[in-house]
Amino acid sequence: MFYRKQKAAIRRFHPLHRTLTLERAFTVSLRRDDWEPVIQSLAQHGAHVRRNKWRLHERVAGVLVPLLRVLTADMPPDGVLSVAADMRGSRVPEKNGPKQDLPSRPPISMLKQWYALDPWLRVRAELRDGSVVEVTVTDRVRNRSYNKRNVRGKVKMKHKTKTVQFVRVTRRLAKDAAVRQPPSPPPGWVRVQVKQGRRPVIRASAKFPGETNTGLVERILQVSTEPFRWTPPGTAARRTK
Repeated sequence: MFYRKQKAAIRRFHPLHRTLTLERAFTVSLRRDDWEPVIQSLAQHGAHVRRNKWRLHERVAGVLVPLLRVLTADMPPDGVLSVAADMRGSRVPEKNGPKQDLPSRPPISMLKQWYALDPWLRVRAELRDGSVVEVTVTDRVRNRSYNKRNVRGKVKMKHKTKTVQFVRVTRRLAKDAAVRQPPSPPPGWVRVQVKQGRRPVIRASAKFPGETNTGLVERILQVSTEPFRWTPPGTAARRTK
């Protein structure tokens, strides 16, 4: 009876949008133009759904959708875009490693530490220049749980986390593509690896402190720019015949 309008709206969503709403994750590969109905459906979410249980994670509108738009704009019509999005968060049991006991001293006791690895976004796009770009965003969360005795002698359990975000962008060029070192080095916070061969691979990676999503898509795009500086400007990534 309650929330029946919102439930009805969810049933009208695109199937992938509905899956992301109810299950918080999906993995799918679609042609370029098949992604537009998904994007349009996601854009309507806030107008129809207000219950916290069915709200999309802020990373959907703030990171996933903008990244989809950027990639599809540089793809041919028959290009395939594969996305694995997992918005369940880092508390899912299978994402967490074993707990370790750490030394402690009063007023802290029973100090435990463990790490969670959350690869919440993986994207692979076939671009119109013949190259393939892969984007991976992973959160590494350090968890610490401990008991602390206050001045009144009462013991309380506390939990603290520290998050580092890792962004890795890999560009696989077409066979025999030309690779040229850019005139200026990459920013100090971006690490670049170039693997020469019949099909060159250029990989850029960076890490960012904190778990805020503000400006994350801009950071991803900044890292993504670096692999494209290693091919001559104004030319395709495939061999000139």
